[in-house]
Amino acid sequence: MAVFRLTCLSTFLLLATAAIVGSSLPGVNGNTHLVHRRFEYKYSFKPPYLAQKDGTVPFWEYGGNAIASSENVRIAPSLRSQKGAIWTKHKTSFDWWEVDIVFRVSGRGRIGADGLAFWYTAEKGDYNGDVFGSSDQWVGLAIFFDSFDNDNKHNNPYISAVLNDGTKKFDHQNDGSTQLLSGCLRDFRNKPFPTRAKIEYYNNILTVLFHNGMTNNDQDYEMCFRAENVVLPKTGHFGISAATGGLADDHDVFHFLTTSLHIPGQIKEEVPHDQDQAKLTQEYQDYQKKLELQKEEYRKEHPDENKEDLDNWFEDYNARELRQIWEAQTATHEQLRTLGTKLDEVIGRQERTLGLLSVQGGTGVPPPQHAGAPQIGAGAGAGVQRHEIEVMVQNQNIMVQTVREIRSIIGEVHGRAESILKNQAQAPTAQIQGGGYDMQSLMHEMRDGMNQVKQGMASVSQRLQQPLAQAGVACPTQNCLNMTAFLVTIVVHLLVILGYNIYRDSKDAQAKKFY
Repeated sequence: MAVFRLTCLSTFLLLATAAIVGSSLPGVNGNTHLVHRRFEYKYSFKPPYLAQKDGTVPFWEYGGNAIASSENVRIAPSLRSQKGAIWTKHKTSFDWWEVDIVFRVSGRGRIGADGLAFWYTAEKGDYNGDVFGSSDQWVGLAIFFDSFDNDNKHNNPYISAVLNDGTKKFDHQNDGSTQLLSGCLRDFRNKPFPTRAKIEYYNNILTVLFHNGMTNNDQDYEMCFRAENVVLPKTGHFGISAATGGLADDHDVFHFLTTSLHIPGQIKEEVPHDQDQAKLTQEYQDYQKKLELQKEEYRKEHPDENKEDLDNWFEDYNARELRQIWEAQTATHEQLRTLGTKLDEVIGRQERTLGLLSVQGGTGVPPPQHAGAPQIGAGAGAGVQRHEIEVMVQNQNIMVQTVREIRSIIGEVHGRAESILKNQAQAPTAQIQGGGYDMQSLMHEMRDGMNQVKQGMASVSQRLQQPLAQAGVACPTQNCLNMTAFLVTIVVHLLVILGYNIYRDSKDAQAKKFY
């Protein structure tokens, strides 16, 4: 008990010192000047000892189905039709702020529901409301981490920001798309590490950064959206709410850290006097000494628990293998991100090149060609159009594919012919002679079939030429029959004749078994 009190008190002293001293860091929302930042512990919570023994969270109020523990606040558990929320007790006393949220949304199903919501409103919302567990028709800002696709557009999980002046009802059927300020498509469910969201509001500019939880790097943020000319209430309450429906996820919040942003020189920093600084340092050292004495007394009273477990000093085989796998996956992920960036650059350059080509084709300027190359389309007074090149490439691909198909068909016919000859060679002598006769008859039938095809084509051409000659129209000089269609027709005839001979041979062989 004494150790717990000393730890809590030392933690409180450190937080209070950080809140008093503050820090100046550059660049909120891309501004070049320095911004004064001060941690606001009355609008924050974090582990350990997040909740007290009586279950309350200091400076916060929660209700509905929310559960607070020493490590996190479970806003809504993975049960159907659960709602919960947690709100600050007091309104803010600063205009600009930054909030860093560490949370996890996890569930067994491939699809979850309904989602998590961040609130900054003029008044506290409900703990069992209709909009992600809070009240509708709010006054202020709401950022929804929506995990369920109500409008069936396959655009979830989605992060969206919605402003409301207290007169509009949230559009559940369209997932708020008709009231959207801005948003981004990001997946935040079932990640190996907790996901993060950093929300900044400074000089009427709202910026949301998102950490996808795929790495343990706390600074691996990416831009979600940035909106300007956003007017929010001067003072308000921060809140987090969540809800489940027919599908259910666990919605856990680990950190909620609020930092107030101030223009340099706006507030005067209270620099502690030397005597106060010395007094705080002396108190901290006294608490450290008392803590060490209590630890020593505990070791003397429990000597069995004082034995050191040497196994904890070494890494076992499974832990080392998992660590190596994780390091390899992390390196692969970084390489994929690098390749994705380079691929985007290549695609951009390709699009610019194609745009230049299309502009040249539209203005009638032919593209530059090598010396001695024929000027395609020079007779028409225009360069090669982009669609003409695409048609040529497409026709070439079709021709290549057709040739491959014909080659595969011929190879299949050749293989079947070889198998027939091998089977006949293994049969008696009388059947070999019969097989040779069948092959000769097959060749005669093929020759007759080709002659019939030629005669049919000649008769068709004569019939076509008669009405054209009567009308005085000349017949086109190019061939009416495509070579590919002619080859495919011959191959089909060959296959039909070959199949018929195989079928006839099998019937003859079955009939000879009875003799």
